Amino acid sequence: MFAPAISHPRRLPMNPPATPDQPSVPAADSAALLRRVRIVLVAPSHPGNIGAAARALKTMGLAQLHLVGPGEPEFATHPEAVALATHGIDLLRAARVHASLPEALAGVRLAFAMTGYSREFGPPLVELRTAAAEAGTCLHGSDDGDVAFVFGTERSGLTNADVERCQASCAIPADALHGSLNLAQSVMVTAYECRLGLTDGAVAAASRRFDDDPPADVARLDGLFGHMERALVASGFLDPEAPRRLMPRLRRLLARARPSDKEIDILRGIFATLEQPKRERIGTRELRPARRARDGNEPGSTSVKDDAP
Repeated sequence: MFAPAISHPRRLPMNPPATPDQPSVPAADSAALLRRVRIVLVAPSHPGNIGAAARALKTMGLAQLHLVGPGEPEFATHPEAVALATHGIDLLRAARVHASLPEALAGVRLAFAMTGYSREFGPPLVELRTAAAEAGTCLHGSDDGDVAFVFGTERSGLTNADVERCQASCAIPADALHGSLNLAQSVMVTAYECRLGLTDGAVAAASRRFDDDPPADVARLDGLFGHMERALVASGFLDPEAPRRLMPRLRRLLARARPSDKEIDILRGIFATLEQPKRERIGTRELRPARRARDGNEPGSTSVKDDAP
């Protein structure tokens, strides 16, 4: 179940994912570039690896899965492949099968052989991130043709002849003594690096479900700081005669946190309890408007500011 070592003891210099001649592109254009990245699996023997590879491609926005002589001809319906493909089932079913590697590379402008070591007569070995950057340069420079990353069979990897058909050899930096990766894992790392190299690397907006709560304004922060100071004095934690630098430090801490209005409400509830336990505040609701005005929450009110040295 394991691919040959995809590592290299000597760390090679890596290029950044983007260059000055390769500006950031809109999301729609990035998606189009990712669809021109072709993952080629040569003689994969385990259907589960094919299914897991399909899932990896789907997760990273790639769309082309090509197979050369798979060991299981009915891989697309194999239970293990289907189970591991999950939301990538469409890519599993759409995977193209070829009789040879030259056939699988038809229409490819740049091909990388995924191998953990250089071959005597093979192309030069580069790190994966460098390869992803070169792939981006290639795709940006032409509107036709694909870029391919070619993986060998699980037990023995690519043959020398397969490696020599590619323009470059590509290695995933890994521990020199334990560099062997499962085939599907290698595909996942490669798909991830391609996504970084062809996009701005930003997390999808749909994943940021809780980032739309804006930070509180200055007036609310001032009210919070004043309330916090009174609560710390009431609890005995802060000595108003010797405040040292406690309040400025706490002010800086909360300024870094940029709390939202809801978070300030929670903190002020805690501070109110420090000033006076909740059970003692029962029946004092009529005093709250005056307290809010005093604390700086009413229009035109004056908030308590931190004037500790």
